[in-house]
Amino acid sequence: MSGEAPDVASHLKISPQERTALESVASFPLLAGIYGRRSRRFPVGGEIPAGPLAWKSPQDPQPLSDLERALILSTVTGVTGWHHGIVHHPGYAPAFPNYSGSASGRTFPSAAGFHTSQFFFTDDSGVYYLPTRDAAPNVPVVDGEVDLDEWLAATTTRYQKLSDDRVYLPREEPFLEGHNTWIANAPGSLLVIPVADLAQHLLANLAFFAQNGYVIYDDVHGRAIPGIQQFSHLRHFDTPMSLTFVEQYTLAEASAELMTATYNGHLLLGAMGLGGWSFDGIDRLSILGASGAEGVPGLGFSVQHDDRWAMPNPTGLPGVFETFSRPHFPDVAAAVLGFVDRKFGPGGPFHPDTPGPWTESAAVRASAAPYDNKFIELLTLEATYIDETFGKFPGTVPTVQIMNYLQAQHLDTQFYDAKFAPGAYLTTHANHQRDWH
Repeated sequence: MSGEAPDVASHLKISPQERTALESVASFPLLAGIYGRRSRRFPVGGEIPAGPLAWKSPQDPQPLSDLERALILSTVTGVTGWHHGIVHHPGYAPAFPNYSGSASGRTFPSAAGFHTSQFFFTDDSGVYYLPTRDAAPNVPVVDGEVDLDEWLAATTTRYQKLSDDRVYLPREEPFLEGHNTWIANAPGSLLVIPVADLAQHLLANLAFFAQNGYVIYDDVHGRAIPGIQQFSHLRHFDTPMSLTFVEQYTLAEASAELMTATYNGHLLLGAMGLGGWSFDGIDRLSILGASGAEGVPGLGFSVQHDDRWAMPNPTGLPGVFETFSRPHFPDVAAAVLGFVDRKFGPGGPFHPDTPGPWTESAAVRASAAPYDNKFIELLTLEATYIDETFGKFPGTVPTVQIMNYLQAQHLDTQFYDAKFAPGAYLTTHANHQRDWH
């Protein structure tokens, strides 16, 4: 697969019927979405071949419309305004805390505004990349409301088509969990694939702890990092953070980011009357392209191998999604400088020329605690040690994380009418074909 310029029109053609349907979605009660949330897996065109719920849909698979797809993707990935930042820390005062990785906020939370995740998606029309991590807000959000035409256009113009074919995964274990072999990535469905850069997220956490006076200790090998003594002036130097704790912390934070993004989309499905669910039952290595199986390229990520590791280690898709690790940077020192530039360079959260949400945004951004040469030296020392000791970065967790996927599809209400008691789906599902199609 290779990246291409966006090939999707900057706006969607929305029919009068669809505009009415969008108005209904906008007025759908939040609590109804939460209380009515269920995993609704059976689509039109689906089949459960055996068991008490065996059923074959009498209908053909029905792909989502361009509008349905865009609304889901903009809800899962969309940029909602300028990130407010971490507003105060007594250890930084009077400086502004410098945690954030992005100047923008998205529809889902991210630990301290690190925002290290990006998105891929696939449907019957192909495979796409949808980057929003560093996108500046270009659609005003006022009192939680937006101009939907502009909001959807902001999403569709970012689509980057990578392939004309749906991503291929054999319908068997270990590529899919056994209970998902009949339905995951099925014809007609939209599969959203959030992916986190754990290399960058670990750099953010190493910086976070260092800024708060902590260094790390290699608890795997039971030793201090060589050269770390030169930073003994840090206020918590004598109580270092263990490497495995910081890396597990990184994994957990990034996974929460991925999960909440898909959960937003899951709630939207109820409002739209679409079926689908948020799940983790697709093998991470298979979807990235590291299964080792011939003819199963997944997303085509670069994959590294080492006898020291229990599993292969995907690192990114060259020219599309590149983690802050080798081989996408020549070494970890270069990745550290790239990380610093993302934060303090043009467009970053701590560059004075980046617009913001405050009355004096330039002054707020410029007041952020800087990374001086000594701080960058510490960050580089720790990160280089991890990379050289374990042969990859991070050392004890994957470089790329996938946790949850969102699948969206048209629901076969006949299945639920036949196999479930009343109440298995919402009124929006009952009326979806009438309202949207």
